[in-house]
Amino acid sequence: MPSVSNVNNQHLFHLSGWIGVATWRWVANDDSCGICRMAFDGCCPDCKIPGDDCPLVWGKCSHVFHMHCILKWLNSQLHQQLCPMCRQEWQFKE
Repeated sequence: MPSVSNVNNQHLFHLSGWIGVATWRWVANDDSCGICRMAFDGCCPDCKIPGDDCPLVWGKCSHVFHMHCILKWLNSQLHQQLCPMCRQEWQFKE
C-alpha cells in the first residue's frame, strides 16, 4: 500500500488497507413514482431489488415513472395512452 511522505521524505502515515463504500441514486425530478407511490430509490411492487432491472423512464412531458408501472398503465389504456399525471399523450423521452 502507498505511504504519504512530506518534503523531507518522512512518512506522515501509512495506509495499510482501504474499503470503499458507494451509494447510487436515480436522478429524477421527484422522489417517488406517481403510479405506485414507491420511492425511486427502491423498486416497483413487481420487483424485488432496485437497480437496472427496474429502471426509471421519462416521458416527453417530463414525468418519471418506474418502467414496469408506466407499461402496466399504458396497457390498461385501450383507446388513448395518456400520462397519468398530466393527461398528455404519452411518449417516451429519447
